[in-house]
Amino acid sequence: MAKLYKTKSGDVWDKIAKTVYGNESYTSFLMQNNTNLLDYFVFPQGIDVLIEDKPANESYLPEWRK
Repeated sequence: MAKLYKTKSGDVWDKIAKTVYGNESYTSFLMQNNTNLLDYFVFPQGIDVLIEDKPANESYLPEWRK
């Protein structure tokens, strides 16, 4: 079940992934589910980020980290 995460000033994608999924390796998964927010590198306060359930048994490491 999807949830929303409201950003704090200074949040970045990998920090949000670490906060909500417990691991920054889900950064690309988080970004894939929020393509409307890809213009942000550093978030201002108050942006709603969609948090989908973490996929089971899948790795979302970027290609350069595999």
